[in-house]
Amino acid sequence: MLSEGAARLREGEDVVVGVVETHGRQETEALTRPFEIVPRRVSDHHGRPLSEMDIDAILARAPALVLVDELAHSNAPGSRHPKRWQDVEELLAAGIDVYSTVNIQHVESLNDVVASFTKVRVRETVPDHMLEQADIEIVDIPPDELIERLKDGKVYVPEEASRALGHFFSKSNLSALRELALRRAAQAVDAQMLDHLRAHALAGNFAGSERVLVAVSERPEAESLVRAAKRLADAMRAPWTAVHVETGRSSGFGAPERERLARTLALAAQLGGGTASIPATDVVSGLAAYARDYRATQLVLGKSSRSWWFELYHGSVVDRIVRSAEGVAIHVLPVAAGIGIRRRGRWREGLEARPYLWSLAMVAATVAACIGLRQLLDLANVAMLFLLPVLAAAGRFGLRPGLFAGVVSALAYNFFLLPPLYTLSISNPENVVAFFVLLIIAVVTSQLAARMRAQADLANRSAQQNAALAGFAQLVAEAASPDELARAICGEIARLFHVDTMLFMPSPDGAELVAAVPGANHPDQLDLAAANWTLEKGKPAGRGSDTLTASDWLFQPIAKGDKVLAALAVAHADPGGAPIRSDELPLLLSLVHQSALAMDRMQLAEAMRELDVVRSRDRLRAALLSSVGHDLRTPLTTIRSAIGELAQASLDPASAAIVDALDGEVGRLNRFVANLLDMARAQAGAIKLVIEPIDLTDAVASAVHDVRKTLDGHEIILDMPPDLPMVRADPQLLHHILINLLDNAGRYADPGTPVRIAARRGPDGLSLAIRDEGPGLPEGKEMAVFETFTRFDGSDRSRGGTGLGLAIVRDFATAMDVAVRAERCGDPQGARFILSWPDRLVVRIDPEMLA
Repeated sequence: MLSEGAARLREGEDVVVGVVETHGRQETEALTRPFEIVPRRVSDHHGRPLSEMDIDAILARAPALVLVDELAHSNAPGSRHPKRWQDVEELLAAGIDVYSTVNIQHVESLNDVVASFTKVRVRETVPDHMLEQADIEIVDIPPDELIERLKDGKVYVPEEASRALGHFFSKSNLSALRELALRRAAQAVDAQMLDHLRAHALAGNFAGSERVLVAVSERPEAESLVRAAKRLADAMRAPWTAVHVETGRSSGFGAPERERLARTLALAAQLGGGTASIPATDVVSGLAAYARDYRATQLVLGKSSRSWWFELYHGSVVDRIVRSAEGVAIHVLPVAAGIGIRRRGRWREGLEARPYLWSLAMVAATVAACIGLRQLLDLANVAMLFLLPVLAAAGRFGLRPGLFAGVVSALAYNFFLLPPLYTLSISNPENVVAFFVLLIIAVVTSQLAARMRAQADLANRSAQQNAALAGFAQLVAEAASPDELARAICGEIARLFHVDTMLFMPSPDGAELVAAVPGANHPDQLDLAAANWTLEKGKPAGRGSDTLTASDWLFQPIAKGDKVLAALAVAHADPGGAPIRSDELPLLLSLVHQSALAMDRMQLAEAMRELDVVRSRDRLRAALLSSVGHDLRTPLTTIRSAIGELAQASLDPASAAIVDALDGEVGRLNRFVANLLDMARAQAGAIKLVIEPIDLTDAVASAVHDVRKTLDGHEIILDMPPDLPMVRADPQLLHHILINLLDNAGRYADPGTPVRIAARRGPDGLSLAIRDEGPGLPEGKEMAVFETFTRFDGSDRSRGGTGLGLAIVRDFATAMDVAVRAERCGDPQGARFILSWPDRLVVRIDPEMLA
């Protein structure tokens, strides 16, 4: 971590150490020397001083990167957060990048596994989501080499190392921990590979790592399949998903079956798995297609006990999946519980009287028509008319009413049309064949018609969902303001699902209600607590979730990536009803995702408008700086020439002093004008570099000479080694940098105090520091001092000046790839400005050439 941070520091990034535990190791302490180390916060706990990372100081310092050791560390009592990883979350939320370290035994999901072979329960753990959000670099060495490092005191001090070798860090434990670390890294690589495959639409499962898929249904035993899949995924350390295939028969589910399905999917989510509900014409094709898209390597199915004639007639879903799924290991679990109850319940639900009465009426009407046509048509042709009520019943009401109509049609054909009439007996053998052919055709036709109806219903539902998504997307795209967008989201979701809706946005005071349908809806304290929890955690809350279930509202986060933009609340108009049905939840989540995209787009558009304003302002300011600078340059040249002629004339002492003062002030004003022009050049990108080796001693001496009047009254203390190597830089830009830094030190240092200039050669490059003694910089404003027109009240940066000098220092140093930073100093108080050349810009001289 320290080596990577040092590399970033050499590249010019602002890197600080938040906390590093050296454990007394000298080589580790040496690696921390190039960094600015943020002082720790010391607190008293029962008379003992405890030091922890000062998160407020880091936030105020606002570096680009902070190094934080021991991510799993537990903070001292009284700290803002109980765990250091929570401190890191706050730093990340503030836009600060973090490098951290964690041992594999501290990962939360591996806690039980580590305890099983080390016999030690690790108390300090890091949740898995922290690792999932991070870029991971595994540090791996063989156990024997690590043991040698422990013995040499390179990991812990010798006393602690001996104790660790005898207990936790035995060779067998180290080997097992190493395997866990490598496996975790492989999982991270696998997740990146899947993202690449999806982005490029590549086929194949690419089974570099296991991925488990479990098929669930509305049956009660589906929960046992979910638990079995969870155990399998844990054994393989693999991600897993529970999927439900929505076919035509799903439309016939009653409230109990929908509730069981919702409970099964909720159980899968609670156990850490993914969930999905996909529409398909049949279970086999839908499951096979999803397994290909998911790149599943393991498939868990349930197989119930069926009679031989049932499987002969319907076939086996499991057998068909086994034949169609290539490259997937299939686990079949026997299930039997609740079958009889479910089947009897479904038959009772299917015995609704109205479809059968309509079927009977259609058959009766057909019989009446056939009796009238019997004298005109052949009996075989009349029989074909009985297929009409069969098709109508199956197409309108489904399979069972169609089968009922087929059987009744065959019996009516026999009773009313086949001789002997008005009996169920048949005298002519040919009519026997005709009867059974009609019966078979009626049954087959009813099945085909019912299947077509189911597919049509499924297609209709898919079309309705697609139309709802398209209409919703168009509606939110037309919104011209955030308030209009919020009203559109609430109104459209309320219309589509026949629910009440509210939309909350984050604000400094917590969740703020921005839209509601109907408008009379207002949240109570429990609703506001659920809304705040959803906005903070990015997870559902309220009724139907696992948090604050006493609320009548279900709160869904509207999030883009890790950023929660809003919280949508839905509730059924009837207080006793569920906020949303389980079969409607996928559509609601799709609409929530579209809402997140629309909100993110609107925020980006607003940010772009603000950026355009800033760019226009910067262009105007650059043009003004350039114009003012050039307009002042000509009269200043004339004034300086006149002062030079006056200085050569014979003047009395009083007049000579006045001329000397005028010359100093004109020189100061000339530097201001030069700063204006330099800033205009830097912002316009018009800096042309001429890099060459420069002796810093000569460069400093030249700059001190040019600002000697500003430094009058201050002793210049040079601390520059005689063997200091030269550096590569642009002579003119470096001269401007040193003049501005020395002018800054001379103007802001207390009268009579020295100005120190020191240079040092280090392992990572060369640094030049200019230190003054004055009030110094405000705490936490060390980097802000380099911003354009920045001056701080109550500090030494408020004494006159234009606020351009240090901004020019930053821009010129950046152009030469030289890092610059400011520090607050104590004893004596003041400020230090440091220029750092990376090692590649330090000139190396071959000793043989000197010889």
